[in-house]
Amino acid sequence: MSAAPAQAQEAEAADEERATTLAGLVVTAQKREEILQNVPISVTALDQQLIQDTGVRDIKDMQILVPGLTVTSTQNEAITTARIRGIGTVGDNVGLESSVGIVVDGVYRPRNGVGFGDLGELERIEVLKGPQGTVFGKNTSAGVINVITKRPHYQQSAEAEITAGNYNALGVSGSYNDALGDNAAFSIFAAKRKRDGWMDVRRGNGPRTEDKDYDQNFHTLRGKLLLEPSDDLEILFSADFTSREENCCTAVQTTVGATSAILNALAGGQAVAAPGDDPFDRVAYSNRATTQDIKDKGVSAEVNWNTPWFGGATLTSITAHRDWQAINGLDFDFSTADLLYRNADKDESFSGFKTFSQELRLTGSTDRIDWMVGMFYSDEDLRRNETYRIGPHYEPYVSTLVYQLVGQSLAAAGIPLDNPMGLSPAAFLAQVGGTPFGTGFAGFGAHDRYEQNAKSMALFTNNTWHATDALDITVGLRYTREDKELDSQYSNPNGSLACTGALTDQNPANPNRYTNLRAALSSRSSAFAGLPGPVQDAIMASAGPQIAGYMCLPWANVLHNGRATFQESQEKEWSGTLKAAYRWNDSVMTYASFARGYKGGGFNLDRVQSADGDSASGAGIAPVNDTSFGGEFVDSYELGAKTTWADGTLLLNATAFYQEYEDFQLNSFLGTSFVVRSIPKVTSKGLDAELLWQPRAVQGLMLQGGLMYAITKFGNDIPGVDFEERTPLSTSGALYKLPGATMPFAPKWSGSLSATYEWDFSSNLMGRFNIGAKYMGDYNTGSDLDVEKHQDSYTVVNARFGFGASDNSWMVELWGTNLTDTDYVQVGFDAPLQGLFPDPGNPFNTFNAFPGAPRMYGVTLRVRY
Repeated sequence: MSAAPAQAQEAEAADEERATTLAGLVVTAQKREEILQNVPISVTALDQQLIQDTGVRDIKDMQILVPGLTVTSTQNEAITTARIRGIGTVGDNVGLESSVGIVVDGVYRPRNGVGFGDLGELERIEVLKGPQGTVFGKNTSAGVINVITKRPHYQQSAEAEITAGNYNALGVSGSYNDALGDNAAFSIFAAKRKRDGWMDVRRGNGPRTEDKDYDQNFHTLRGKLLLEPSDDLEILFSADFTSREENCCTAVQTTVGATSAILNALAGGQAVAAPGDDPFDRVAYSNRATTQDIKDKGVSAEVNWNTPWFGGATLTSITAHRDWQAINGLDFDFSTADLLYRNADKDESFSGFKTFSQELRLTGSTDRIDWMVGMFYSDEDLRRNETYRIGPHYEPYVSTLVYQLVGQSLAAAGIPLDNPMGLSPAAFLAQVGGTPFGTGFAGFGAHDRYEQNAKSMALFTNNTWHATDALDITVGLRYTREDKELDSQYSNPNGSLACTGALTDQNPANPNRYTNLRAALSSRSSAFAGLPGPVQDAIMASAGPQIAGYMCLPWANVLHNGRATFQESQEKEWSGTLKAAYRWNDSVMTYASFARGYKGGGFNLDRVQSADGDSASGAGIAPVNDTSFGGEFVDSYELGAKTTWADGTLLLNATAFYQEYEDFQLNSFLGTSFVVRSIPKVTSKGLDAELLWQPRAVQGLMLQGGLMYAITKFGNDIPGVDFEERTPLSTSGALYKLPGATMPFAPKWSGSLSATYEWDFSSNLMGRFNIGAKYMGDYNTGSDLDVEKHQDSYTVVNARFGFGASDNSWMVELWGTNLTDTDYVQVGFDAPLQGLFPDPGNPFNTFNAFPGAPRMYGVTLRVRY
């Protein structure tokens, strides 16, 4: 008997063994099916069983399994941001595209929040770290979350589940799959989930009626049709619809400043938390509704054709159209005082994307080269209606703040007010009168409309040359053209009369400049009244702009009324990658890579104002017409190793990385408006390690874990900030803390560990237990790095225990999330109109936060046919 057949049989047996172990895990990180251990990319692969065991339903759930991944939401669930290695888009403005891309079944989602929904039945999720723009959609300067849902198959099957939990949670879902003859199959999935809110809400005098927040009411429907008319042609049609009708999201006070006394006086009761209250009692204060309604729907067609061209290359076409829209009410002041709010109405609070996308790829192989060429096109229409309604408490509150500001300025100059600040808030309000400029207003303060069209076209190629049996060289290149047009219309339906008075009072051409304020201060400060006229003028000239800034905040600034602007931009950029991978033996592969990533620029879809109408200038009330910002770029370097041990049952992978970002897009608050600033330099460097292990000594045990060490910092050069002095300059807003500092949401250490154990109770009964934990080191949650927004290190633990039939026909599962009821916040922020001074520790400043969810638990019954 010859040796060749025996060797062939041994090789075939080895391949079969590999396919049934972890060594056979398949990913599509380079848009082709490849073994995980052969791909020179840092990627976390989550399979179907692990996703089910850990209760992952959306991208926020999955962060417990991925070190270095942080997903947060703010004032509504449509504003969701994913960050990898401390890098992600900073800001709640839909004008900023996402640094971390989300791709679902090959279709790119334009923002993280648009990809945040019930994902249905999942096959696997791949988290690719570092820029991946060469082959994935567009604008992936920090990473990609690649979601692959379950495809139809030819075996008839049906599944159903029902879940009940605390907070009156109830969920039902079902799916059906079947063949349609010999060459077609279909599947359908439907789900409904609802839950009461876990935040208690104090409503004051209303008109809000809901006393709970963070409830859920989801509906999801997905259908797929697979056609295989021949061995060489496959067509997959997909359609989905998701509805989310909720009340979300109120905030809690983490630091309560002196402004709370004014709010309490105006509201006639407790308007915000009292100093010393525990924010993790989860009690919020809101007199206005936070109703939100999110609808997401889309259709797609994926065609894969094994062509007769180029040795049987595969032509892939993915055509998709998606329509996403969100409406949400908002209580801007997060209190029971009636200052600023927005109704949940399509005309007032609408954000919507309609996106058409087309991707074409031609993929083939020779003995030495795996090659791919392709194109990507998207046409995205974005509409946003942005409004502010001004309540009756707004002007007396702001007027009180103005006099407090002036009073502090006078006190610093040794000029006391005759009415001491120790008066009760009610008495102080009575003295102020609430109308320092003789005009009061409430009602519709701002009503703005934005319509943006963005067209993106890209040509790309990604090719791997098998230089030797051990050495692979991968070269990827992408050319992208982005064209954007924005029409903006601004109006102030109520006329903003108070701001008109402020403008008149500070107008240098006004011969009676500051007459109102001068008279008010003279009546309240005999020391001021006795000052010579030129000295009074100097004080007014110093305090006047700050006063005008508070009376003419963007939503109340009459200078915006009637404005209409048109902006357009075009970007043509190259990005790409170069990788070298060397396989030392069957168990060890190392690689080195360089990637140039790019995230498109755009426009700030918000009212922007500054000292002189230039967005690069300091705080002021002059409207800014040019709200554009440039693209974001990154150079990324990685050294990695992928190792396989114990006959394919143990995978240990590690990557050392260095990423340097240029013109990082940061949405920052200047005191009177939000402005997108391009930070010249941001760096992220560290080590990322992951483990997958199925120990043969313990049959049924699976361990999955990871550890990330990352140092992610701003550069020393921050616009408007003197690095040596570190003083809050007029053009920096609150950015003076940034030079050389650690980025927000960038813990130095993070880690995850999940253990799953499956065993047989008897010949026909089995059990499964999973416990998973995510550790996050301490980090800051604010883009301005205020110390009050610091989050201490914490660990979140989830667990699930199930028992059922060995053939998986049924299973009952007991589960819990955040089992230890760990207290942590998602995002900390300055309480609107309650953070008067950028310096830390000022007693007037109040800080709020959106807390993480508390402990939840329940039971799930699954049945399968």
